[in-house]
Amino acid sequence: MTTQNTPAKRRPDDKPFDFNLDAVKSEVELTPFVFQHEGRRWTFEHQQALNIMHLIRAARHGDASAVIGTFQAALGKEWPAFEKAGLPQWKAQKLFDAYQEHCGMEPGESSASPSS
Repeated sequence: MTTQNTPAKRRPDDKPFDFNLDAVKSEVELTPFVFQHEGRRWTFEHQQALNIMHLIRAARHGDASAVIGTFQAALGKEWPAFEKAGLPQWKAQKLFDAYQEHCGMEPGESSASPSS
């Protein structure tokens, strides 16, 4: 028996769609989180503004990787300097908790969790 691989039918771009994700706007103000470490100001982008694909990849390797992946995504171009400055684990947890609180999340809540 021969099977054929048929591609899924795609709608032409000029046809109506089921959901316009481009029109979705954040329900909260995405204010950056600014903190001091090693005598320097650092800025995290708001957690809800981060690209979830990066966060998902980091989370595949456990909680510590998820936290570091979040910091890396939130800092963007500042990440290499932050990584060089170093961060004790006990401070990392305090920083992550304060960041989550700033973003309106409960400590331990995933940034992908729906808000109620």
